[in-house]
Amino acid sequence: MSSTRTRPALVVLGAAALLTASTAVPQASAAHRTSTALAWYDTTAETIATVGASTQITNSRTWAISWLAAARATRSVPTGVERRAYQEAALAGAVHRALVTLAPSRREQLDAKFKETLDAVPDGTAEERGVAAGEHQADLVLESRVGDGLDPASVNVPYTVKPAAPGVWQPTPPDYVPAAQYGNRVAKPFLLKTQSQFRLDPPPALESARYAADLAEVRKYGAAGSTARSAQQTETATFWLGSSLTLYTEPLRVALSRTDQGIAGQARLVALFHVALVDTQIATSDSKYAYERWRPVTAIRTGAIDPDPGWTPLHTTPAHPDYPSGHNTYAGAAQAVLSALVGPRTAPFELTSPTAPGVTRTYTTWKQLADENVDARVFSGIHTRSADEAGITLGTNVARYVLRNTGRLLASR
Repeated sequence: MSSTRTRPALVVLGAAALLTASTAVPQASAAHRTSTALAWYDTTAETIATVGASTQITNSRTWAISWLAAARATRSVPTGVERRAYQEAALAGAVHRALVTLAPSRREQLDAKFKETLDAVPDGTAEERGVAAGEHQADLVLESRVGDGLDPASVNVPYTVKPAAPGVWQPTPPDYVPAAQYGNRVAKPFLLKTQSQFRLDPPPALESARYAADLAEVRKYGAAGSTARSAQQTETATFWLGSSLTLYTEPLRVALSRTDQGIAGQARLVALFHVALVDTQIATSDSKYAYERWRPVTAIRTGAIDPDPGWTPLHTTPAHPDYPSGHNTYAGAAQAVLSALVGPRTAPFELTSPTAPGVTRTYTTWKQLADENVDARVFSGIHTRSADEAGITLGTNVARYVLRNTGRLLASR
């Protein structure tokens, strides 16, 4: 792999601590370990794509539970057993046990993958103890997350809309559906001390120059019929329109396939990525519903600055407040974790999007993904740039906290 291994100074201590456990992994078996981790990564992605929940954070929870169990199970190897066999069996045992519990309708497919993995692992004590360790850790993580408030019903508990007033969120056209993700703000984090631990400062005041500039930019570049927005900008908006979980599944897989940290490092990478993203989504809803800032379409149609009742965004506005942008909290956290654990740069990789058929983009840094997310939500007409930039800040802050506290997260139970 051609990639830069430099780690940001703010996370180097936490990253160094979590990397210690993998330094003794023999490099001779790296290719075999990679295939095992990638096989279960693909199995997890396929399981969620097939029977996943209607709420993104619930699916992130499935990833986090499965791979946190795997990271704990593979972190250390008992004396007297073959390392590679133990870790492969432990990873498979953890992810399999978690997924059959969380997605029981996929048991047949998951059992087949489990058998395939174990058929490739030498029979004996290492295999048996690895499976037992993985299943034990999965059971413990599953038990710890019972009633965490991340099921779809809890995530989308009813929200009482405040009376219409300048700056206050209101349901948005065309369907004016109820607010979503209100319940996230009281869900149980994996690592954050409180849901509000990294609550953002308030958004720009309605009378501020920054607010006026934000609104003018969205009005100009985010309108459905904008003549200022270029074809490339329209493509960016459309490319990043879909679920962040879906859009970041391939970049994380690229990072997973290119890391040289062994199977324990691979499990840790996926676990930390999704733990950070669950906690980021909780923190996002905390800030969104603390400030309840109206969306650009409401501000432009009914606000005090040159109201335009017919203004329509390029893409339909999601049903929750503007500040901060959830796509960008996700992007900020993802960038922070990937940059810390595999370096900020990587060899070129291609990415496609289900919302932009036929479009393929090439990237060499994780920051490029985040930068495009910031622009995309403005060009879509559904977020202000302040909300986007605040999202990057919030996601970065949560991810760095997760990285600093990795030892506490991964401690075997």
